[in-house]
Amino acid sequence: MPSYRYYLFTMSLLLRVRLPQVQTFNTKPDIVNPKLPPRTLSPSKKFEGSSDLVHLRYHMGPVLSSTPINIYLIWYGRWANSQKLLIKDFLNSISPTTAAAKPSVSEWWRTVSLYTDQTGANVSRSILIAGEYTDSAYSHGTGLTRLTIQQVIASAVKSAPFPVDHKNGIYLILTSQDVTMQDFCRAVCGFHYFTFPSMVGYTLPYAWVGNSGKQCPEVCAYPFAVPGYMGGGGPGALKSPNGDVGVDGMISVIGHELAELSSNPLVNAWYAGEDPTAPTEIGDLCEGLYGTGGGGGYIGQVMRDRQGKTFNMNGRRGRKFLVQWIWSPVLKACSGPNALD
Repeated sequence: MPSYRYYLFTMSLLLRVRLPQVQTFNTKPDIVNPKLPPRTLSPSKKFEGSSDLVHLRYHMGPVLSSTPINIYLIWYGRWANSQKLLIKDFLNSISPTTAAAKPSVSEWWRTVSLYTDQTGANVSRSILIAGEYTDSAYSHGTGLTRLTIQQVIASAVKSAPFPVDHKNGIYLILTSQDVTMQDFCRAVCGFHYFTFPSMVGYTLPYAWVGNSGKQCPEVCAYPFAVPGYMGGGGPGALKSPNGDVGVDGMISVIGHELAELSSNPLVNAWYAGEDPTAPTEIGDLCEGLYGTGGGGGYIGQVMRDRQGKTFNMNGRRGRKFLVQWIWSPVLKACSGPNALD
């Protein structure tokens, strides 16, 4: 079954590096360029500007061009209200009613909106949280699989007033830190696909992202947590922008998944490679890259505020986020709103 596999390069890191030096450009916040250990086990060169290595193609399928794209949130497990609010603030920052400070989440989404279908319709720049469903009783257990996640969706859409929206809707399943998922932490931090009519009754695009806070923050919330084997020789964990390592780590994965779900909802639109069961999508091409100069072991130049919190874009209500860049079909390179060139 094709799905997005969020392989973080941090699990292939063997070399130790020195602590980074802070580069200050007499601006506030400071610009920093933390060095991450290089990908010693991978020949991948998916770095900023790697256009000669990428063959992203359109395969004639639909993109999410409805205005708005309706997001239906499924909170599975126990969630604090503050965690829910943080994630919803990120989603509402994509198309805010009041513009956020630059660089912003809405500017980041503009790269996603450059992707079109065969009619020329762009991915919508308007996103709306259209509904929420909470399953704090763990009705399908605390250990989920790629198939049982569809049962979670089926339970949600059968619970009025949570709707079936097969024309304009996408379903975002978020599991709490005590819920395990097939391949979570080992091979994935999130994935997207579509539901089977035999299980849910409709074909509905969906994405799943888990909270890695207690299970594997060093994998899925990196660089806010670092692997133990790095000891004191690595770059050190960066301070998360909102004080919740698990959820701050989730937000970048959520952004990654939403970008790919919007540009490749039925796994037949925008991706690189010839095998649709293992597509390389617009987020995969830029994994681990957050700013200018990224690649070769660097996440790129990002920002750090007076409290030492690391971020690369702003959102609504003064929120700050660290979200990976996305492949631009125009620049033929990874792109983000905090680019310095």
